[in-house]
Amino acid sequence: MPVLGAVGTHALFVAHVVMSVLLVAFLVGSWSEMGSGALRVWKLVILAGTPVTLAGVAGFLALDGALALPAGPLLSIALYGWILLPAAGLADTGRRVERAARAYDVGAACCVVGAGGVAVAPSPTATAAALGVVGVGQTVGIVAATVGE
Repeated sequence: MPVLGAVGTHALFVAHVVMSVLLVAFLVGSWSEMGSGALRVWKLVILAGTPVTLAGVAGFLALDGALALPAGPLLSIALYGWILLPAAGLADTGRRVERAARAYDVGAACCVVGAGGVAVAPSPTATAAALGVVGVGQTVGIVAATVGE
């Protein structure tokens, strides 16, 4: 299932389990601090992302035969969820800030373009390239956030 065979499915399964735990811990630890503005939107992204990530956990378990569920749809939920949920957060943040607003818009656009690229990719290399576009877009958003307003 790995796109280019660089990372095995067990490593991806472990990553999803760890990320699920970290997402819940982050939400619990920062719930009251993320009550308004852009932080509220990101709290909602993380809140929605938790079951999305758990769908990935279930997908990998199904892939290994530990769950009698179709792996493909569950893994697709995780993949597209973590491409498109941040796009929504980036787009909303871009509307709320003055400084670096364009960076957030570029980040959101990269996520959407990357999702489309993944959906129509004719090869694993094209899928990896589309995921690279997503990674660049999400990184642009992270850099913009570190610059602050």
